[in-house]
Amino acid sequence: MKIIAVIPARYQATRFPGKLMQLLGDKTVIATTYQNVVETELFDEVFVATDSEIIFNEITSAGGNAVMTGQHDTGSDRIAAAVANIECDIIVNVQGDEPFLKTAPLRQLISVFKEDPNEEISLASLKIKLNDAQEIEDPNNVKVITDNQDFALYFSRSPIPYAREKSVHTDYFKHIGVYTFRKNALLKFASLPMRPLEVAEKIECIRYLEYGMKIKMIETNFIGVGIDVPEDLERARALLKS
Repeated sequence: MKIIAVIPARYQATRFPGKLMQLLGDKTVIATTYQNVVETELFDEVFVATDSEIIFNEITSAGGNAVMTGQHDTGSDRIAAAVANIECDIIVNVQGDEPFLKTAPLRQLISVFKEDPNEEISLASLKIKLNDAQEIEDPNNVKVITDNQDFALYFSRSPIPYAREKSVHTDYFKHIGVYTFRKNALLKFASLPMRPLEVAEKIECIRYLEYGMKIKMIETNFIGVGIDVPEDLERARALLKS
């Protein structure tokens, strides 16, 4: 089983353009993410997939691997284009703006496919429990609900589930944007048109659910910083110094 990691890296992020080229210590955000993924030693190869010559040059000038792609609506579409001609079985998508992801959760994601001999699972991803009401309400935090076997039922920027019955304790989970795909599932995703729920929420993993593919969610207690807005960058810099 050949396992590779691909880091989708778009320069013109909607909420924070150019965020991947911001400095985090003495390296850019994207260079930090790339280095951390390589240092896990879990992958046969690691690539950055980007539509930006700035990001491409940032990675390749330091001896890293990068692939130029065209314009794509989602990170999954970008990765599918990047790996179409690469021989591999499993692809781990590490978001370029998640620089502090560690080895343990990546190993957990990979193990999902090693323990799935019938190849019923299309992809796996991570979730972490939310306890702060402001974080639960924040639309930048994508929430996920699962069934009793931890397969995703739905993702939303709204707080889900809605706690109408206040006497019952309800757990909320944030989706961490790290995916592990079977290559055939990823290529299938890229061939399918968006449907209204994905368009409305702007959450790409909804497309997998709308077309009947199974997403296994792994709970983690890892606390990193996803860099979506400038304030997140300051939090990441503080974490780096701690």
